[in-house]
Amino acid sequence: MLVTATIIISTLVILNFLLLKFSCNKTIRTTKVNEKPIVLKPEHGIKTLTPRLAPTGS
Repeated sequence: MLVTATIIISTLVILNFLLLKFSCNKTIRTTKVNEKPIVLKPEHGIKTLTPRLAPTGS
């Protein structure tokens, strides 16, 4: 009984590792460096708006 349970569990563990090994998605890693740098600053500056005050009525 104990030997049978050990064999069954061992078989399931080996099967699990085999499925894990062959079912993983293969990712292609590119080592090519991008030639263009990424510019984080915009070319045009932000214009400041003059404050518009609401009429107070007094």
